[in-house]
Amino acid sequence: MSDQNIVRVTGLLVIEAINSNPNGDPDRESDPRQRPDGKGEISPVSFKRKLRDLVEDKEGLVWKDLKDKFSLNDDEYMILESRGRNREEIRKLLSDDFEAFKRKYWDARVFGNTFLEEGSSTSIKTGVVQFGMGLSVAPINIERQTNTSKSGVQEGKDRGMAPMGFRIVQHGIYCMPFFVNPSAASGNRSTGCTKADIDILLALIPLAYPHTRSYIRSNVEILRAWHIEHKSSLGSCPDYKLIAALTPMKKQDTDKSSMSRDEYNIPSSLPDELKNKIATCKDLMES
Repeated sequence: MSDQNIVRVTGLLVIEAINSNPNGDPDRESDPRQRPDGKGEISPVSFKRKLRDLVEDKEGLVWKDLKDKFSLNDDEYMILESRGRNREEIRKLLSDDFEAFKRKYWDARVFGNTFLEEGSSTSIKTGVVQFGMGLSVAPINIERQTNTSKSGVQEGKDRGMAPMGFRIVQHGIYCMPFFVNPSAASGNRSTGCTKADIDILLALIPLAYPHTRSYIRSNVEILRAWHIEHKSSLGSCPDYKLIAALTPMKKQDTDKSSMSRDEYNIPSSLPDELKNKIATCKDLMES
């Protein structure tokens, strides 16, 4: 495998949640994640899980489409972070044939591997692609309701009740940065990641929410999926400037929650002074 043509990328996902729970917090009875200042969170793990699930479902529509489009081999696009995995089998592969391990697991090549074997140096500790914490632009308002069902689940009850079982964000605009680091695909730190692996990731991003909808996450959409290539593999513009220029701003009452996207200014392009510093800037949602 080769790191050929993997370029330095700064990315930003602009995500809208409407009457949905984009990421529940198990420490707070699955309340939407929220900081003490009222702003909402979407963890990197939760977003990567959706990408992994789409690749892992080899009979699913998304994988079948990508497999045909990119001429992929199922055996080289397995998911390491999957339920029911055989830990002893993975440890043996790590120990006996690390190159085969890298060829087998797409998510280990792209995101890295925390499946560390004690005393072993043959492990991918960090990946080529890293997603950051998704943070809402404004504070979010959480609504909690009791779920009911017609049939009872408790003895002597003629109906089912789940007090406060429906917990949603009324409205929120979240920003989640992501980065492609070619250094993690080269030299002694090589993960085995290829340009094809990155291309598959980029093709999956627009499909992440539409093809993993759930009862509690029925209306979460990516409004913008900015993908900015640098002119140099070392970087041609500070990441923070690119992210700041594409981050939506609430027009007024910035300390209050919103009810619609009309309350935000959502950038549609980079300013000219930054365009001159990068190679390309595109919205994956429009590709």
